[in-house]
Amino acid sequence: MSRPSDHYDSPDPAASRAGVAPGDGAGDGSGGDIAQPRLGVVGWLRWFWRQLTSMRTALFLLLLLALAAVPGSLVPQRAADPNGVTQYFVDNPDLAPVLDKIQAFDVYTSVWFSSIYLLLFISLVGCVIPRAKHHFDALRAKPPRTPARLSRLAGFQKRTAEPGTNGAAAIESARALLRKQGYRAVVFTAPGANGSEVTSVSAERGYARETGNLVFHAALVGILITVGVGGGYGFSGQRVLVENGQTFVNTLSAFDSFNPGRFFSESSLTPYSMKLDKFTATYETKADGAFGQPLDYDAQVTTQERGQSDQQSDIKVNSPLRIGGTDVYLLGNGYAPTITVKDPSGTVVFTDSVPFLPQDASLTSVGVVKIPDGLADQLGMIGFFYPTQAVSTTGAFYSTYPDDDYPVLTLNVYDGDLGLNGGKPTSVYSLDTDTLTQLTGGTTGVKSIELKPGDTAQLPNGLGTISFDNVARYASLDIHHDPTQGFVLLFASLALLGLLISLFIPRRRVWVKATERADGTVTLEYAGLARGEDPRLVPAVAEIADRHAKLLSDRSTPESNA
Repeated sequence: MSRPSDHYDSPDPAASRAGVAPGDGAGDGSGGDIAQPRLGVVGWLRWFWRQLTSMRTALFLLLLLALAAVPGSLVPQRAADPNGVTQYFVDNPDLAPVLDKIQAFDVYTSVWFSSIYLLLFISLVGCVIPRAKHHFDALRAKPPRTPARLSRLAGFQKRTAEPGTNGAAAIESARALLRKQGYRAVVFTAPGANGSEVTSVSAERGYARETGNLVFHAALVGILITVGVGGGYGFSGQRVLVENGQTFVNTLSAFDSFNPGRFFSESSLTPYSMKLDKFTATYETKADGAFGQPLDYDAQVTTQERGQSDQQSDIKVNSPLRIGGTDVYLLGNGYAPTITVKDPSGTVVFTDSVPFLPQDASLTSVGVVKIPDGLADQLGMIGFFYPTQAVSTTGAFYSTYPDDDYPVLTLNVYDGDLGLNGGKPTSVYSLDTDTLTQLTGGTTGVKSIELKPGDTAQLPNGLGTISFDNVARYASLDIHHDPTQGFVLLFASLALLGLLISLFIPRRRVWVKATERADGTVTLEYAGLARGEDPRLVPAVAEIADRHAKLLSDRSTPESNA
């Protein structure tokens, strides 16, 4: 038998390291270092698999996945806001390329996020399957035999049964009592001292705790699978609709921007149409700090599905319209001034309601008008729209209220090549003025064109006229399709249910032992054991003992009266 290193008769450590046994000076190998086994490739793989499939690793990966998702809410994502990504590059020319290299604009499809996602999936599967098998075997197994010394366990109580009580009958009544309380109970018999027989019942309950734990982790696996499948077969598209403007038809070409999943097929688009009839915005009118703050947005639309009649519906914030397997969300809104441009002969070369992008809470908006054909030169215009125009002390225009109480439109005009024929994609909301000549506003010495609804003004250089016909509201809609969202809700509910069960249902074992003495009396012993923390175990054992004693007393009372 080996001795501790500080034992007086232990071998000398120095001699052991030299491989020489104490006292003989010869190295027979008995005092040398213990040879540690070396792990081969298979051994390292097994070690890595055990580490990966441990519950600690799964929890760490779950936390890491939550942290990895944070950048997706800090910077715009190409899949959801491509225009925002473009603007981020304009606003942060030094930082944006660095973030792009680490896939910060594509967080949820990045290599590092996908790696964490897959590792978490593998870890959870590796955790759940062995634990499920072990739990299934435990459910089929009988409760363990009664320990020999119950006095060492929690809540131990020792009582003497009523005179005339039979030990086997007392244990049978205890078994029935425990079964009523949800325990799985089994009766055991064993020889006792002096040839007496010891009868006991072993009971166990709380397997639902482990079941809930497994349901929780299995539901997490289900969420990972359904989110992955939904991302592959779903899509998200955006469309701007102007009041009484053109009708949106659910086809690929009708979206302003479209982000399909990896396995998306155009044939999965369900045919339907949608038209914005009216957009109503309600603002705070009280003259306090909340003046002008939005109270409600309501997009009233007319929809039609194939083979059905028209339907009137409302789309509000956090109240999407569900149609054709898609959810239509209201993302934003603004103003779309209706502008008409005519050539010198009076022929209309452009007329449209142009969406302007809001720049502040009072909906001061900026928009771009491009006229590539019909005039002597290609024209581009940068417009500023003020819903309720006011003039500052410096002479600058601004809006004091988001509703169109006093709308004014100003335009700076440029001519030159708009770059529409070079094959390079351009945004309808921006105008590259580097290759254009400014004709009005700025340093040209020519005042910007200023229009109110119904006004008409001359374009510079005799190019024609421009009219501000009226103002319409527009709604920015996000059309989202996820075929697995119902399953995600189901698995999320199961995860919550499993978590609650695993937290609030205790796992405990209870034993009741009856020992018949030589004088004919029966001694009853009660004790319990918890799996984990269970502050209610001792009171629970005491309650079982009290109920059992009352049950035995009620049974013996008629006999004594007789």
